[in-house]
Amino acid sequence: MNPRTKNRLYLLLIVAAFAIPMALAFVLRFEGWHPVKTRNSGDLVEPPRDVSAVPVTLADGSKLVWRDPAWQWTLLALPGAQCAAVCRERLDEILRMRLTLGRNAERLRVVYLGPALPADFIAARTPLLAGSDDSGAFSGDRAKDGDDLALALVDPNGALMMRYGQGYDARGLREDVVKVLH
Repeated sequence: MNPRTKNRLYLLLIVAAFAIPMALAFVLRFEGWHPVKTRNSGDLVEPPRDVSAVPVTLADGSKLVWRDPAWQWTLLALPGAQCAAVCRERLDEILRMRLTLGRNAERLRVVYLGPALPADFIAARTPLLAGSDDSGAFSGDRAKDGDDLALALVDPNGALMMRYGQGYDARGLREDVVKVLH
């Protein structure tokens, strides 16, 4: 084999090394194939549900602004019928997880939408915003058990992106939040 043919063969092999995986990905994508297992811990909402018009009244009487100019993500805490020991422990766990985000902690706001909590409980957990779901738009996303917590992650444009049912994995939640904040 002469050097010119050998060089052309090497060039074809290099092009094939990049082109074949791209062509395979293109075919799989348009055939509708999706991986069975994804890396996210929560349940992806497809298509994302627009909640930017859902009225939420905060404890101080103001309305929650979904489309946030500060580009904050919103983590909704959605308890069952009551919020007793387990639910409150979960809220503390979420706030501790938020602190572990470091400088990105300010880009995640935690909003509790459920039965009224004592004022001293909320005051001791300052980044926690408490409010009420005026229209009942999140009633289907709430925890099924009376004293547990479900979560929903809303992007800065007001689109519900992920759900976490009761008994969610806090470590997986943190990994998902880190991914969306970066």
